[in-house]
Amino acid sequence: MAVKDAFRITPRHLPDRRGSFFEAWRQSEISARIGRPYRIEQVNFSISAKNTLRGIHGTKVPPGQAKLVTCVQGAALDVVVDLRIGSPTFGRFDTTLQEAGSGIGVFVPDGLGHAFLALEPNTVMNYLCDTEYVPGTMIDIQALDPAIGIPWELTGTPIMSDKDAVAPTLAEVAASGVLPHYRPALADAVR
Repeated sequence: MAVKDAFRITPRHLPDRRGSFFEAWRQSEISARIGRPYRIEQVNFSISAKNTLRGIHGTKVPPGQAKLVTCVQGAALDVVVDLRIGSPTFGRFDTTLQEAGSGIGVFVPDGLGHAFLALEPNTVMNYLCDTEYVPGTMIDIQALDPAIGIPWELTGTPIMSDKDAVAPTLAEVAASGVLPHYRPALADAVR
């Protein structure tokens, strides 16, 4: 992807008269790609109305929280944003259209932010997280920050949580000193 250390998983579908089958991901391949074992310690699902905009959400490092995100119902415009100070892709984003049945997944390592726009009613996203959620470690950034410039192609005012609607810009969060640094985020990924 255009964001360093993030990657997209596109499975190979095996169709037959019953439908199709695909392997969504494999532990050994993800672990080899990220250079450490990828353990799942928490699984989350979000169910969103059409035009719901969630994020940009990241996690302080440490503890960090890497995740593999897949749409299992509906469709979403999925976005990864580099939040790591000093990264060669700091502030850059990349988008992935995730549709149920495609099996496409996005790996979001420690130090990156994640957001998505639900494109269909009852869009369900699945998150396979490598650590449990730790209260007080969430980093929230305004998904509509013009300095980031994500092309959401909104068809009206998005549905957002109160917290996301008033989230600060990337520049404001960077000035606060809570964003992870590029080298520590990579070192922490070896945990």
